[in-house]
Amino acid sequence: MKCIIKKETVIEGLQKAGSIIPSKTGAAYLRTLWLKAEQNNLYVMSTNADIEFTGCYSAQTSEEGLIGVQGRAFVDLVRQLPSGELTFTLDAASESLLIEQGRRRYKLPVSNAEWFQKFSEFPVENAVVWSADFFQEILEKVDFCISEDAEDGLGCLHMKPVGNGRIDVCGLNGHQFALISFINDDLAALLPEEGILVQKKYIQDIKKWLGSDEIEVNLTEKRLYLRTLNGKEMLCLPRSSYTYPDYTAFTARLSEPGAKIMTLNRKDGIDALSRIFIFNTEIDRSTCINIQQNEALFSAQGQDVGSAAESLEIAYDGDISQIAFPTRHLLDVLGHFASTEVEMTLTGVEGPCGVRGANDPEYLVIIMPMKITEDTYYTEENA
Repeated sequence: MKCIIKKETVIEGLQKAGSIIPSKTGAAYLRTLWLKAEQNNLYVMSTNADIEFTGCYSAQTSEEGLIGVQGRAFVDLVRQLPSGELTFTLDAASESLLIEQGRRRYKLPVSNAEWFQKFSEFPVENAVVWSADFFQEILEKVDFCISEDAEDGLGCLHMKPVGNGRIDVCGLNGHQFALISFINDDLAALLPEEGILVQKKYIQDIKKWLGSDEIEVNLTEKRLYLRTLNGKEMLCLPRSSYTYPDYTAFTARLSEPGAKIMTLNRKDGIDALSRIFIFNTEIDRSTCINIQQNEALFSAQGQDVGSAAESLEIAYDGDISQIAFPTRHLLDVLGHFASTEVEMTLTGVEGPCGVRGANDPEYLVIIMPMKITEDTYYTEENA
């Protein structure tokens, strides 16, 4: 194998490929990054046994061939080299990859080509074009509510068609729930009736791979495929087979007759909660909200750090006079909205609270209050 390629042509793809390679653990072939020179293209391939990345980049190919190199070392080296042409040559005598740039020369050992396993190909039939920017926005708005360590559907992003071209994308961790809905007829037709699940551990890899251009999306029975519109890069990952909970059971509670809306300035709420968080401890980690018609008193007290209280203007016409939320969780929720004001739909002192904003259309986050007791400030209740 011998080819010449510009660093600026391939470096982004190499970093994407390197990001899914296990750094230390796993079999040696999983830590291998594969390079294939063919027809004036350099193909870059990597996998961790679940996710596969394939990239194709223009190069000057004088000798075709396939080799594997230690992925992290190769990517780190190329990343630190200056811009310009790089020459990759297989030195068969020493079984090494020779990397040259001007007066710089490096050698990396190559992996046995027998380790190479064929990578998946993108299924072209019925593929759907979708906005990468919008997909990225969806992931940002939902990911923080997906459970970190659940070994079931709660550890997954759920994407489901709900009729008339509308799609629900949601995440749930037992204490918080995020839902964003949108209309895309083609994508809704592609999705199975029960929807698809993608485990949280793959979400970060999707975020790193997504750019700003449109992408193609397709599914098989077991995998999700994402490809750039020019066909040069592809990421594929497994679909989860878990069953997702029926989230309509608690979203419906927000529409019950007894639910009341408290409206407050989002930035004022974030600023107050940030200061109150200083007074939270491992035991007392919540903010208590005492509510009147036009005023809400946010307060907290820590056993060793003192107490805090801040009054905020609100609009409210309900009968709940006191409610408590985990400070950090409520801060996180408000931080994912862009609206100047948010509406918090209160269903009870221990019932789900829905958060919406006028400038965040079709976006809903539900947060569970914490139970107020006499002996301690608050104990968290699961959804």
